[in-house]
Amino acid sequence: MRASSKHPLRWGPVAPLLVLSSVALMLWAVVTRNPVPLFLALPLLLAPIASGVEAPRRPPSVVIEETVGGGGAEVQLRGVVRPETGIDGRDLRVQVDRPSGLVGATPPMFTWTPTEVRFAVDWRAPEPTIVDIRVPAVVWQDPLGVVEREATSTAEPIVVTRYPPELLRIGTVRLERTTALPGETRSHRVGESGEFHGIRAARPDDPPRRINWRASARAGRPLANEYELEKTGDILILLDARPTPLGPEVDEHLFSIARAAAIGLSESFLAVKARVGLGVFGEFLDAVPLSTGRTQRVRIEDAVRKARLASVSAPPERCAVAVRRHFLPGITTIILSSLVDETWSDLTPYLRRRGYPVVVVSPSPLPLLAARSQLSPEDEQLAGRLLHLIRRARIARAWEDAPAIDWETFWSLGNFVDFLRRPRTRRAG
Repeated sequence: MRASSKHPLRWGPVAPLLVLSSVALMLWAVVTRNPVPLFLALPLLLAPIASGVEAPRRPPSVVIEETVGGGGAEVQLRGVVRPETGIDGRDLRVQVDRPSGLVGATPPMFTWTPTEVRFAVDWRAPEPTIVDIRVPAVVWQDPLGVVEREATSTAEPIVVTRYPPELLRIGTVRLERTTALPGETRSHRVGESGEFHGIRAARPDDPPRRINWRASARAGRPLANEYELEKTGDILILLDARPTPLGPEVDEHLFSIARAAAIGLSESFLAVKARVGLGVFGEFLDAVPLSTGRTQRVRIEDAVRKARLASVSAPPERCAVAVRRHFLPGITTIILSSLVDETWSDLTPYLRRRGYPVVVVSPSPLPLLAARSQLSPEDEQLAGRLLHLIRRARIARAWEDAPAIDWETFWSLGNFVDFLRRPRTRRAG
């Protein structure tokens, strides 16, 4: 199909007004038998025809460049639209749609010049989220607003992810490596950087005291010692995408927050060269195997963006069996689950039985339920206390199987970071 058929020339908002005005003038001329209104109606009838003749014969092409700034909850979108040669930028109309996950009442600000259109808009994310900002719609319109035609562009939507700022630094928390790499050796000799971890190829920036001279002499090439504090554990991030009794709307809201946290956790650990894997468990498990680097970051981000809530709740045993197929036992597993269902549906005990150390980060539904409540202030206060007691009891039951962090203040994960930074007791032996 040709582009002209996809984006046909259409009437603008002024065209119906011109036609109605010309018809009224002609009727007035007939009723009053006065030819003067006919001379006034003729230009109004010819204006749409003239504008159609002057319009572009094909959909105009534009180049759209967008950048997203701001930090935390603030989202600042800045962009510029540049038309092709022969198209005046002042004839372009740009429409920027606000994504559903962001809020903001201030309308976009536009600046028109003959060569480009610049726009700026500020939004706010009420809680951690991952949203797609659609490409702005650009329409060419004649100066009178009689005819218009939609412009074409090759721009792609922009993905905006906002998560708690603590996740930017969580990767610096050194986790114990739980799976040995091929050829790795274990020892309890403590060196200048912590517990001895293994031997690796020497780098140009290694000091002489780091070189293992005996191993280098045996191998015939420079080898250096590597210590435990320089390594970090492998991480498996597991998203619980099963439905809960809270209903689809609240489930979708909580799942969006969990998806944003998964992106933040993966980016932080990948930044320190850790191996990170991802699992999304709904009816079945969708897995991204362990890896590191920029390519893994793109894989995880794409998988999280495509993740959706399941329509049915699968048994937790199925998740544990599927995880064992994709990941070796011993990997530190971070489960993102609301913990709203009954205890029997928890993933934690089934994963622990198969050798996966588990930490649960649970986005709390209480702030969302409070925002939707229609009770009086007194009843709302009483209901809030009861729900908090029920929530604390649920978290306490989860602690029987693994550490569980109640994530109620969505813009802060300080409790989770503090938990990871607690000193661990060295294993004996």
